[in-house]
Amino acid sequence: MKFTKLHGAGNDFILVESNDLNRDWSGLAQKMCDRHFGIGADGLLVLLPSKVADFKMREFNTDGSEAEACGNGIRCLLKYIIETKPAKAAAPEISVETMAGVRKFRPQRSGGKATKLQVGMGTPRFDAREIPVDIDPAKAARVKSMLNYFITVGGKELLLNFVSMGNPHAVYFWQKPVAEFPLSQVGPEVEHHRIFPRRTNFEVARVIDRNQIEVRVWERGVGETLACGTGSCAVAVAAQLNGYVDSPVKIKLPGGILDVDWDRKGEVLLGGPAEIVFTGEWQD
Repeated sequence: MKFTKLHGAGNDFILVESNDLNRDWSGLAQKMCDRHFGIGADGLLVLLPSKVADFKMREFNTDGSEAEACGNGIRCLLKYIIETKPAKAAAPEISVETMAGVRKFRPQRSGGKATKLQVGMGTPRFDAREIPVDIDPAKAARVKSMLNYFITVGGKELLLNFVSMGNPHAVYFWQKPVAEFPLSQVGPEVEHHRIFPRRTNFEVARVIDRNQIEVRVWERGVGETLACGTGSCAVAVAAQLNGYVDSPVKIKLPGGILDVDWDRKGEVLLGGPAEIVFTGEWQD
């Protein structure tokens, strides 16, 4: 099986093309993504044919769970399409079917090459039932936004902002440098907190100024990653709604910088780099 290794701001993926809709991709992801006995990656991207878009993408985390949405993964997929499918790459827009809906890409070119990849990540959602967050049904019906909600983690209260970007996110704004936050201890507890029936991604963020936020991410089913596209979108959205930043805003992650633009009405636009690292063949 031929594969391509890519990364978007350090968030790395293995990509394979296939027509097999019934394969055990979950089991394969666990093997291929293993950093000691496999190729090593944060996730496996499967490029499939689609009846409703130009392509279909499925993304599997290192633990085999399937993600509804993946911003860096989609940009890496677009990079692959641009490099290997010139007929499709010439189009002004490329559409990809995901579990969270159809996403559309707008590659920005310079000198005939795609230098920055921007993708529409859909409209953020804040309803407890859509995120989903498991709170009292009567309360869920009254609560229209899950911003600034306290949960108890490790005996301490955290004021979190819940946002769905097609997948669940819990954003925590901190006043200290994010490098000092005990993410490896707190991240798993937030991910598996009883309030999240499908678990959650967790972001700790510090607002630097009106145009910059530094972020670290604990990804559901993966652990800490160098970057997260949907997580960056969730942080930018929560920061805007809290009045902390303007738009667009730069999200500074350990692996690089992503750009997020949102008009508070429509879909969130995510921009940033994507690179092919190497290609190879997996002994299937």
